[in-house]
Amino acid sequence: MTKADIVNEISKNTGIEKVTVQKTVEAFMESIKDSLSKNRNVYLRGFGSFIIKKRAQKTARNISKNTTIIIPQHFIPSFKPAKTFVSKVKSNVK
Repeated sequence: MTKADIVNEISKNTGIEKVTVQKTVEAFMESIKDSLSKNRNVYLRGFGSFIIKKRAQKTARNISKNTTIIIPQHFIPSFKPAKTFVSKVKSNVK
């Protein structure tokens, strides 16, 4: 399902114009990105959490040059679904 599919589905179910739904979905995603970039997690009860995970520094190999490189510690966004979300998916996917 793409963002356009989500916009169409919400518009069909609520009767709100697609342009308005599009702006709302864009604003929702932008607010999540802004919160995560400010190191603030986003918790949506019954859906899940958008969180920041810390990746430790590690040593890796560049196979083509046969050298060792250091990848510094960094932070990445992550999504952790709520238990009710996970159980609904597990029970409905066949």
